[in-house]
Amino acid sequence: MPDFNDLTLLPFCVGLTLLGLIGSWAAWRRRGLASGVRGLAWSLLPVSLYMTGLLELLWDVVKSVSSWVTHLIFSPTVWAGVALFGVSVVLYVVSGLAKGRGGSREKATKPAPASRPASDAIGELTAGGPAPASAGQPTRTPQSRSKAAKAAKGQESSEFDDIEDILKRHGIN
Repeated sequence: MPDFNDLTLLPFCVGLTLLGLIGSWAAWRRRGLASGVRGLAWSLLPVSLYMTGLLELLWDVVKSVSSWVTHLIFSPTVWAGVALFGVSVVLYVVSGLAKGRGGSREKATKPAPASRPASDAIGELTAGGPAPASAGQPTRTPQSRSKAAKAAKGQESSEFDDIEDILKRHGIN
């Protein structure tokens, strides 16, 4: 891209401003005062950007971005870097998914907890641990004794029967 210096930028900005002023005057005549003032505001921007030095900065930014894009498109090294970046992102996501599913070695080497027989679970208030000390021995009703006998015989009772038994022991019908 060509380099612009002060001698080329000033006439360019003044020319844009003059064209804008002519267009603003035409807009004011055709569409009214609001359109003419809006056009005047846009017309003064090129000269104001030149006087503040922002036009040269803007030109340098456009020049740098276009150089970077050109380098990106035509450089095999850059494309290899983009591919490596993509591979690293995919590997990171896969590792997160594997960790979320429990794919770590520690979990695989731990022995599974032994399940307790159904007869031990009768009368227990918590799902995984022993009954609390305050629970004591529950008083058995004839219905709960018959259910305990069925469980001792090896017949499986449904979860709803167990829940009913717990509710009856606590006096909730």
